[in-house]
Amino acid sequence: MKNNKLAILTKGIIKENPVLVLLLGTCPTLATTSSVFNGLGMGVSAMAVLICSNIVISLLRNIIPDKVRIPCYIVVIAGFVTVVQMLLQAFVPSLYASLGLFIPLIVVNCIILGRAEMFASKNNVIDSALDGIGMGLGFTLALGCMGAVREFFGAGSLLGFNILGGHIEQMGIFNLAPGGFFVFAILIAGVYMITKDKSKLVREFGCSGFRTTEADRRAAEKAKKAEAAKAAKAKAEADKTAVESPKMNEREAVPTGAAELKSKAREGSVAQGNDPSEIGGAEVKAKGNNVIEDMTEGDGGQKPDADVKSEVREG
Repeated sequence: MKNNKLAILTKGIIKENPVLVLLLGTCPTLATTSSVFNGLGMGVSAMAVLICSNIVISLLRNIIPDKVRIPCYIVVIAGFVTVVQMLLQAFVPSLYASLGLFIPLIVVNCIILGRAEMFASKNNVIDSALDGIGMGLGFTLALGCMGAVREFFGAGSLLGFNILGGHIEQMGIFNLAPGGFFVFAILIAGVYMITKDKSKLVREFGCSGFRTTEADRRAAEKAKKAEAAKAAKAKAEADKTAVESPKMNEREAVPTGAAELKSKAREGSVAQGNDPSEIGGAEVKAKGNNVIEDMTEGDGGQKPDADVKSEVREG
């Protein structure tokens, strides 16, 4: 039980970091990380909204109708964003002025809405709060690291303190959008090297939290290839059957034609009085009659004996 709670709390820091692994919330990440102060301020603000919204949505998960759950989630998130905005404006006006429009845009931050849909609406209050803390820490850590790198190389300082002291010329590109993309790519590569175990690395993702591991992806590709091979084999057998069918018809057509010719020939013979089945018998009968007639004439008109007749019949 404790291990499960700890896994929920820590998975958002490195393994499923919402910015560097899931690649969510990239707009505020690139826009507000020109300094460490701005990055940490944005991360803490989003974490506060994330924790509070996860708790409330988890409490109301059995009450909110399924058909209107997204509008309800946005209303809850917008309420907490308004509270955070008022607190920043009252107690940290400099941070409020620096972040400007990106504070109200937390309402549509896909990290917060995605965790509400993926986790808070399906789990209890404690687990939802731990998930909000873990994902918020991961978001804040990513923004803080990006802000530190960009501020150090772009302005030569950290949290407003001059580090380089003017001895090294600053690279102003890190304060611009291209520098932000460059640092973002470097951090993503670093996290990839840390989590390069293919069985645990998240490969596919989305705002709803859909994820598959490398092993799942390979299994799906293997199943797809097997299905394609099976379909190709079935098609080849069908083509082979289609090619052999005309040959079988031709083979069956030859005996049929020969039988028809033989039948026609027999019909012609019968029509002429020459049935082939009776030709041999007719010849034998004719010869027997001739022999009887010859014997009768030779004996003076007497009829032949039974033996003679028997020999004639045998002949």
